Parts: sequence; structure tokens; C-alpha cells
Amino acid sequence: MNRPLRVGPRAAAALVLVTLIGIAAFGWPLLADRQSGLAHSQDAPWLFAALLPLLVGVVVATIADQGMDAKAVAMLGVLAAVGAALRPLGAGTAGLEPMFFLMVLSGRVLGPGFGFVLGSVTMFASALLTGGVGPWMPFQMLALGWFALGAGLLPGPERIRGRAELLMLAAYGFAGSFAYGTIMNLQGWVLLQGMGQGVSFHPGDPVAANLTRFLAYCTATSLGWDLGRAALTVVLTLALGGTLLKALRRATRKAAFDAPVSFDPGAESGPGHAQKQVRTTTKGDIQARRR
Repeated sequence: MNRPLRVGPRAAAALVLVTLIGIAAFGWPLLADRQSGLAHSQDAPWLFAALLPLLVGVVVATIADQGMDAKAVAMLGVLAAVGAALRPLGAGTAGLEPMFFLMVLSGRVLGPGFGFVLGSVTMFASALLTGGVGPWMPFQMLALGWFALGAGLLPGPERIRGRAELLMLAAYGFAGSFAYGTIMNLQGWVLLQGMGQGVSFHPGDPVAANLTRFLAYCTATSLGWDLGRAALTVVLTLALGGTLLKALRRATRKAAFDAPVSFDPGAESGPGHAQKQVRTTTKGDIQARRR
């Protein structure tokens, strides 16, 4: 039975560091005073500059912990390309984004570390593909990375299979879709000024008061959009999840990511098997033949 890619101590430390930076990037405006004059449109380039090397650090740490090899990196590229191609099929239409169900299933099969990197890379590639590059992009990369990471942390990959697993993944996709939308609302909400007093962000006000306005803002502006994303994720997970889970698990089993690679030049094949010998022709061999 294939298992998700292992997250070693260095990869786990890198993921925790990225998460802490992400939480600070999303939430610091709630703690800023009225005179700060800072906004997410100004901190986004700095977050993006910090996020890229940290993503590379997660991949390098995972490789160093023997959780990801060249085959896993190749699968990462393929899944990111598929996810980026799925996004334009529904983006901009009532929140319908089919890429989310792929993140749920990939994170489930391949683990939290792989899922976080996949979510971030997929969002980056899709932003380039759709022209959605802006101050919101690094925040989207973090949010989708967390979404796929959470799928990899769901319990019981060895025990829960079949219909029960699909129902669990559908429930996670439903809740995670709302969580993604809520987190991204926090990024954009602090930039909007001049709205109604009941939903507008007030720099310097107590955190509890601003969070109350934020919840009212989410209910009034994006609840329907998030519902469309959540509903589509549930439908696709239940309809296609079983087939895609089997395909992903078959691919990881054949790739044998966790199998150690060793070379034994003296190994001989058993009886009845053809043995291939490869010999490198050197300059000395050529001279010996001439003699």
C-alpha cells in the first residue's frame, strides 16, 4: 500500500516557518495603528520575495529528508500544469473553480508537504496563464497551499477508503473552500475604505470590532461566491474522486517514491532472464584494438 510522501523534520520546520510568515502577512493590518499608512498592496512584493525562496526551501528540505525525488518533482510539475489548466474553465463564473477538487485529492494521496508546494505552484502557474498577476497573487499561493496541505493531514489514509473516504474529502473540500474565500477576503478587505460603517475596516480599532465587521463583510459580499466553489468541489470529488484517487495511488505506487535507489554493478540476473552488460569504450580500449 502506497503512503503519502513523508515530511521530515527539516521540511516540517520549513512549512511551519512559511505558515507563520503567512499568518503575519494576512493578519498584521488588524494590529496596525491609524497612522501606519501601510496596505497589502505595498507588502505583497515583499511577501512574494520571501515566499519563493521559502517554497524552494520546502522542496529542498523534503528532498534532503528523502521524501521527494526526481519522480515526485516530475509529478509535481504535471499536477501543477493540470491544475493551472483547470482554473480558466470556471474562474470568474459564480466562484466555480474546478482546480480545488484536484488539490484535495492530490494532497490526500501525496501528503501535506507535497500538497502545500503543489497548491502554491499551481496558483502561481495559473496566475501567469490567466493574467491574474497582482498584489493578491502571493496571498492566493499561500491560501491554496494551506488548502492542499490540510487535505494531506486528514486522518486514516490506511483505514478509510471507498465511499467513506470520498465523503470525508467532500466535507473537507466544502469547508476548505469557504476557509480559502474567507482568508482571501481578509487580504482584500483591509484595502477597501469608505464602505458602510458596519462592514468597513477601521485601522486602529480593537481586533474584536474589526473581526465583527469582517464577518458581516464576508456574508454580504462573498458568501454566494464561496458557496459556488464549495458546491463544485463536492460534486467533482464525489463524481470523479474515486477514479482519480485510484489513478494517483497507482502512479505513486509505480513510481515508488520511498524506495531507496542503489546500483550494484556486480549483480547477476537469475536463471531464465537475459542479462544485459553495458561497457564503456575508453581511449585505452581503442588503442588496444589498433595494436
